[in-house]
Amino acid sequence: MIRGGVGGAKTLTGLRFEARVDLKEVIAKIPGYTIKGDEAFFLGSKVAELYKKNALYKNLLEPRGVSYRAIISKKLLPDDAIYISTGNELFIVEIKFQAVSGSVDEKLQTCDFKNRQYRKLFGPLGISVKYVYVLNKWFKKPEYKDVLEYVKSVGCYYFFHTIPFDFLGLPKPA
Repeated sequence: MIRGGVGGAKTLTGLRFEARVDLKEVIAKIPGYTIKGDEAFFLGSKVAELYKKNALYKNLLEPRGVSYRAIISKKLLPDDAIYISTGNELFIVEIKFQAVSGSVDEKLQTCDFKNRQYRKLFGPLGISVKYVYVLNKWFKKPEYKDVLEYVKSVGCYYFFHTIPFDFLGLPKPA
């Protein structure tokens, strides 16, 4: 993408979100990537596992013998999660697209607590966690400056409309 977001339409730098869609839909549109069940493949090689809401517990934690109740007091349900086994990293992806002011304003401020809970939950498995927001241009308004600075200051991340391949550790299409 070209600085300032103008041009570069043919350049693929990451997973691009045009609306509130799930990771499977986003990844499936990228040349060289395919989705089979909850797995993402690049040129035929498995590169990631994808989880929504309760599937994170049922398909990632439970098969590894982890009961969330023994570690945290309440289940957290992410919009999406992507596990990159080569880096042993789990990315919790929350998609926040706004058109008017509302409760999502305060939800951005909960990232520190949720990030700590996810890290506590996946720590016993040695899986590192990164908590990521995908935001639309609504959050580029000056009144979100302090909140976005806070998100960064507590070790969480945010991107506008995209998550870079490099950030996730996913292969880039040619």
